[in-house]
Amino acid sequence: MFFFRKKSENVEPDLPFLAGIGTDIHSHLLPAVDDGSQDLDTSVSFIETLHALGIQNVITTPHVMMDRYPNSAETLSEPFRQVKNALVEKNIPVQFHHAAEYYMDEFFEELMKAPLMTLNGELILVEISFMSAPPQLHQWLFELAAQGYRPILAHPERYNYYHATPEDYKVFKQRGCYLQVNLLSLTGYYGKHIQKTAEWLVENKLIDFIGTDLHHSKHLQAIKSIAKDKKLVKLLENYAFKNNTIQIVPQSI
Repeated sequence: MFFFRKKSENVEPDLPFLAGIGTDIHSHLLPAVDDGSQDLDTSVSFIETLHALGIQNVITTPHVMMDRYPNSAETLSEPFRQVKNALVEKNIPVQFHHAAEYYMDEFFEELMKAPLMTLNGELILVEISFMSAPPQLHQWLFELAAQGYRPILAHPERYNYYHATPEDYKVFKQRGCYLQVNLLSLTGYYGKHIQKTAEWLVENKLIDFIGTDLHHSKHLQAIKSIAKDKKLVKLLENYAFKNNTIQIVPQSI
């Protein structure tokens, strides 16, 4: 059973079902930089659809995974400019920005020596292996905090090795790490065991942010189908996600 807060007076019942979230903080919508969108037209089309579903701000987060996607602020600047300009040309009224989703592996310690791409100057999205957590994980999270960052752990419900010890999720929160659930995890898209964990995290109010983690058209179709799920739509309207508390730093193109 979900526990809901009183419905926000700022979210009208006839608005698109993602209107209460407003800001999507996790997606892969810069063309041909990772395993997400592979061309400009797709990126713009996906963003246009998110806007139609209620999203007003998109902070897209391409992978920084040094052995596969060695992205940096320099490599991402041109694809970001292309998407930003295309949105303006098509009069799509979405605020579009980019940060990154950092993969915490043996290369991450070196990455921390330079400025990292953040959601708002402070918040940084990180992910870990689906096979096992790196032994240095909590040390790295501590170091990020010491440098003035506030880490957000992407899709914690998808790390199966935590399912047997759910109290580990509370340790992340106790140490100042935010948790971001994937929207599609709550639909069963990734499997029932992941859905069950996502719901447990929500029920226990351990989730801070939600993100689409949008990569491709199959994801988008699954997101659109949520409109038919009254229970999940109600959750999206009433859970106190922090997405719209982010003060976005404008980016030049």
